[in-house]
Amino acid sequence: MAKVISKTARPTGASVPARTATIRRQTAETDIVLTLALDGHGQGKIDTGVPFFDHMLTLFAKHGLFDLDVTCKGDVEVDYHHSVEDVGLVLGQAFKEALGDKIGLKRYGFFILPMDESLARVVVDVGGRPHLVYRAEPPTMFVRDFNIVLVKEFCRAFSNALGANLHVEVEYGEEPHHVAEAIFKCLARALDVATQIEPRAADLLPSTKGKI
Repeated sequence: MAKVISKTARPTGASVPARTATIRRQTAETDIVLTLALDGHGQGKIDTGVPFFDHMLTLFAKHGLFDLDVTCKGDVEVDYHHSVEDVGLVLGQAFKEALGDKIGLKRYGFFILPMDESLARVVVDVGGRPHLVYRAEPPTMFVRDFNIVLVKEFCRAFSNALGANLHVEVEYGEEPHHVAEAIFKCLARALDVATQIEPRAADLLPSTKGKI
C-alpha cells in the first residue's frame, strides 16, 4: 500500500507554488520511495536496481523538466516486472497528488518524438479516467536482460494510478533501445504540456462537468 509522506499542490485561486509529492510504497516484493516536483529542472536521482529502467527514468525527468528522486529495492533476482510496475504505480500516484485540485490545468498533452529510426506518439489526458492504448512492437524485445514488454506494464500502472487516458504508439522503429527511449521521452514531453497551468483559465477547472 502506498503512503503519501508529503505533498504540495496548487490551492484554488492562488498563484502556482511548487507542486510536489513524496510517496513510499512497501510490499513483499518492492520498497519504493519517490519524490516528484512537477515544476522542476529535469534533475533525476534514480536507483531502481534495474539499470536500463534507471536510464529511461532519467530521460523521463530530463525531457519533462520534472525533478525526480526514486529508490526501489525490489526482488530483481526473481524478475524486473515487480520493480518496473510498482515504480509506475508510485510515479502515477505522485503525479496525482502533486496536481492537487487541477484548477487551471491544461489537462491534455500531445507529442511526437523521433529517436533515430523510431518515431513515437503519445497523447495524454490527466482528467481522472484511466485507460491505456499501447501500440509498440519492436522486432527484438530485449535490451540485454530487460524485456521491452515491461514498458507497457509501466505505462499501464502509471495510467491507472494517475487516472490518465494514455495513448502510446510507436509508428515505426527497429532497435528496442530506441523504441523504449522514444516512448519515455515522448511521454515526458506530453505530460509536461498536460500538467502546465493555462494562464487564461488559471482559476477554472478544465471540465464542463464541474469535477475531475
